[in-house]
Amino acid sequence: MSLTAAVKDELARVRVDRISSRKAEVAATLRFAGGLHIISGRIVIEAELDNAAAAHRLRAAIHEVYGHKSDIIVVSGGALRRGNRYVVRVVREGEALARQTGLLDARGRPVRGLPPQVVSASVGDTVAAWRGAFLAHGSLTEPGRSAALEVTCPGPEAALALVGAARRLGLSAKAREVRGIDRVVVRDGDAIAALLTRMGAHDAVLAWEERRMRREVRGTANRLANFDDANLRRSARAAVAASARVQRAFEILGQDVPEHLVQAGQLRLEHRQASLEELGQLSDPPLTKDAVAGRIRRLLATADKRAAELGVPDTESILTPEMLDL
Repeated sequence: MSLTAAVKDELARVRVDRISSRKAEVAATLRFAGGLHIISGRIVIEAELDNAAAAHRLRAAIHEVYGHKSDIIVVSGGALRRGNRYVVRVVREGEALARQTGLLDARGRPVRGLPPQVVSASVGDTVAAWRGAFLAHGSLTEPGRSAALEVTCPGPEAALALVGAARRLGLSAKAREVRGIDRVVVRDGDAIAALLTRMGAHDAVLAWEERRMRREVRGTANRLANFDDANLRRSARAAVAASARVQRAFEILGQDVPEHLVQAGQLRLEHRQASLEELGQLSDPPLTKDAVAGRIRRLLATADKRAAELGVPDTESILTPEMLDL
């Protein structure tokens, strides 16, 4: 199952008890998945979904919340569009449902963005609106450079309304037009995970984060395997040399080392490939790069002085030609 299908399958099973949230989800689903049609002088609502569970969820909500009956029509996939499509259709009471959900305003005109009651709703209802929009026309791509959570929108007004809804949740989303189609896109990995969590796709978040972490680890391993950058190579060798000297310093000084110098030395030994700046961030409390470098220099200088007094090899004696080839 694709990531998108997994997310929709999970979202279609999220339990929502609050009536206002169910109304917000239905309104958003109908707005992003369907449209209003006039057939024989009567307003008919149709919402086309690509997930059977989502279609049944919408039909149940229309009946339980608004008391209207609807039909589900299965449209088989073809050469251009694979997979079945599920059309939820409300015929007899289409106009009443359109007015109740806010798809028609007080004058009977179609609403181009999201209904006002959804735009000004509570945070919980805003989350429900995003859930409905994703169930209608959302997609989630694999983690990586092009990772994105995306919703195809019926128009620019709906896209801007969805961007505003994301902003209310403290998340950054952007509206853009691609080949005449309006879309809302969330690209930041943390924002994608947060939005999926808020909507209720907890299992999908874990799967997405696992793939994201695996990709990052694989990328790091590849960068290390292709260690052909001279500056990185020199930095790594310098870090290895410093670690060896620190180890020798502890052997020379034994227990007679100030605590702050011990801390800096231990950080160097525990994180042999880390830069001085990274060591500073790992310190508790955090230190600047210069502070870490200064403490390690004092540790080595103290050890070299003690070695001279004792007549034993100093910290530089531990270095090999490979370490010195910086």
